[in-house]
Amino acid sequence: MKALGWWLMLVASLRLASVWFGFFDIWALRLGVFSKTTMTEVHGRTFGVWTLLTCTLCVLCAFNLDNKPLYLATFLSFIYAFGHFLTEYLIYQTMSIGNLTSIGIFAGTSIVWMMIQWNSHQKSHTKHS
Repeated sequence: MKALGWWLMLVASLRLASVWFGFFDIWALRLGVFSKTTMTEVHGRTFGVWTLLTCTLCVLCAFNLDNKPLYLATFLSFIYAFGHFLTEYLIYQTMSIGNLTSIGIFAGTSIVWMMIQWNSHQKSHTKHS
């Protein structure tokens, strides 16, 4: 597995912790992410399902870096997630700068790395005459 694949597996494993918190420990999710607001159990489960989907994308992409549509969907999931958290911090003020920074490090690294590697993981499809 290439380095980007290992990175995506690491991100997926960290996201699994958020899935767990969303379903079973709403207090930890609130402290770790949305520390400046109240959360209901429904909010936690919704966040858990959304995060499980993004975790699944990371795992699938890690093993299929040459699949452009999957790569793009995974890349966009980082863009959407970072955009979501950025608006939660800047507009809705439900997050602390520390929580945004933690998320931003992983999302930002993933976004930049995936942009840099965009054309590096294609299988060569050469025709033989």
